[in-house]
Amino acid sequence: MDDNALGQMGGRAGMLSLGIKEKTALYAAYMPFLRHGGLFIPTARLHQMGDQVYMLLSLMDDPTRRPLSGRVVWITPAGAQGNRQQGIGVQFDDNEASTIVRTKIESILGNAIKATRPTHTM
Repeated sequence: MDDNALGQMGGRAGMLSLGIKEKTALYAAYMPFLRHGGLFIPTARLHQMGDQVYMLLSLMDDPTRRPLSGRVVWITPAGAQGNRQQGIGVQFDDNEASTIVRTKIESILGNAIKATRPTHTM
């Protein structure tokens, strides 16, 4: 997964770019237990719970960079137990763009979404 901070946009809101090229990486990042879905985004940028986040997401071989927005609902700090990767979990906002992305992610993952392998958040 790529993590490129593209700048600060007032307050704590910022733009992140995330490219997921492998199904296993998508499984590890996707947060299906969140209402409207969400993603774990590796980043060293400091965020607080509830921060609004904007992202550009590209999935697998699709070159389209889809703009999404959401709120920080999970924080894994640097040096977390179990060598977990530092980053944030972002719950997608309730809008059409998020619904399209969530549907695409769940289509890619298929039955793998029900697996019990560890993820970045669980």
